[in-house]
Amino acid sequence: MTDHLPDDRDAVREALVAWYEADHRDFPWRRTDDAYRILVSEVMSQQTQLSRVEEAYADFLDTWPTVEALAAADRGDVVSFWSGHSLGYNNRAKYLHEAATQVVEAYDGAFPTDPDELQELMGVGPYTANAVASFAFDNGDAVVDTNVKRVLHRAFGVPDDDAAFAAAASDLMPAGESRVWNNAIMELGGVACGQSPRCDEAGCPWRRWCRAYETGDFTAPDVPEQPSFEGSRRQMRGKVVRALGNHDALALDALGPRIRVDYSPDGDGEGSRAWLRDLVGDLADDGLVAVEERDGETVASLRR
Repeated sequence: MTDHLPDDRDAVREALVAWYEADHRDFPWRRTDDAYRILVSEVMSQQTQLSRVEEAYADFLDTWPTVEALAAADRGDVVSFWSGHSLGYNNRAKYLHEAATQVVEAYDGAFPTDPDELQELMGVGPYTANAVASFAFDNGDAVVDTNVKRVLHRAFGVPDDDAAFAAAASDLMPAGESRVWNNAIMELGGVACGQSPRCDEAGCPWRRWCRAYETGDFTAPDVPEQPSFEGSRRQMRGKVVRALGNHDALALDALGPRIRVDYSPDGDGEGSRAWLRDLVGDLADDGLVAVEERDGETVASLRR
């Protein structure tokens, strides 16, 4: 499945690593091999702009500098932080908090070093486990994300197929060098081979082998479009979490206007009490919100 790769793989590897080590973006999580800090950065970076992640990452670690500190935190505080920094799905905050608790209670504060064992942590899937194993312990497999797929497809004509991408990425990665290699190939996709390629401007190290550079055809693998965030249920869930993070508890009719300016208790459409009750119920099912009846009213609060 890797016949499309160049024969001189060593030259390909050496060119990319030399390019990366000569100059690359200086993110704070690239200056550490602390597994906790790397896990925080990986979870934050999921579908979130890196410019926004940098500020949130620093604030998060100021608040919870160690895995022990995060495990001891109130989950509601962690979820409220996540929502307040617009980091996307609030379940990620919940899972990160639970993963920290697992590391402290099951592993005595020391992260597993193997990708398979890292997947035992709550919310840690194959990609994140491999990234932590690579960047913290230099013990991972080849990372395959959207950037890597785009680079392999354009440079070497790897077909738009997950198995083909995984095989090609694994074949190319130098044995025992997952930390530098995975950083380098993702940097290539993020800096030189983005949706709008900057081959010459960024000094792409693979131009001599690249089919796209030779032919001018920079077609990239299809990437599913993210649904619009504005007005989405995901946005409304985030607003609920932020509002509850600023109050100990709120009755639905006090919470509603904080979520939508057109909130009306009557009816059963969007913006109604029934709609809000369903929204809060989803968050309760996810373990993010507590709901109780008080004096004939439904009252919601962040779960601590």
